[in-house]
Amino acid sequence: MEILKEHRCFGGNVNFWQHDSTTIKTKMKFSTFTPPGEVKGALIWLSGLTCTDENFITKASAQKYLAEKQLMVICPDTSPRGLDLPNEHESYDFGSGASFYLNATTPGYSDHYRMYDYVAFEIYEILNTKFAARNRISIAGHSMGGHGALTIGLKEKDRFKSISAISPIVNPSQIPWGQKAFKGYLGDDQNMWKAHDACELVKSGITHMNPIMIDQGLKDDFLNRQLFPENFQGVCRMAGQELNLRMLEGYDHSYYFISSFIQDHIEFHSEFLK
Repeated sequence: MEILKEHRCFGGNVNFWQHDSTTIKTKMKFSTFTPPGEVKGALIWLSGLTCTDENFITKASAQKYLAEKQLMVICPDTSPRGLDLPNEHESYDFGSGASFYLNATTPGYSDHYRMYDYVAFEIYEILNTKFAARNRISIAGHSMGGHGALTIGLKEKDRFKSISAISPIVNPSQIPWGQKAFKGYLGDDQNMWKAHDACELVKSGITHMNPIMIDQGLKDDFLNRQLFPENFQGVCRMAGQELNLRMLEGYDHSYYFISSFIQDHIEFHSEFLK
């Protein structure tokens, strides 16, 4: 692992890293904030379409609140880089910067787009071995990353203490972003898609022992075209999954929204990481 950049911040450190991923089979980047003193827990943050490992760490204004709770954050990149797979760089919502945090099965992509295993196992292990997180790890994300946090957090509930999301894609098999990505990464068999759809997971009985927190802005341009948080609310109600869904007036899909409420999410996770 190699440190590319380092900055002092609220008594702790912001670092930008590069390493040879055994899961992705190419170099991958991630960023971290480590607080001063003992690390009492870690949050994995998954970013959205077109983002890199730098968006959250530079725009979310989270470091002050993480330092106060003695928590660290690790922000993986949103996809493999430096490859040249078919259609990988042709659109913003598939391929580069748009992994959807799953293990692809289609030719070419199956060799490298294994972001589910990268997050759930390789990044998780880095937190334990390099940063002494001692399995006190939670997961959160925004938009496509919110989808990743929900699906990975639900399926790996024994590994992740808590789950939260901001403006998440909750029902990807039913929306244009998800249908395009799933067809490209998983093929035409829609039964395979269900394993990467948070609504379908909860509907099938996969739940988390702790409450899930979701914030959604009511001025989000994607709310009624790609997001549909009420779908997730409905299946959680039927399955008995406790959900705190906050629909917030005037907020959009941007990092202005994330930075306005990231303190609440850090405080939420800190309760389960003690």
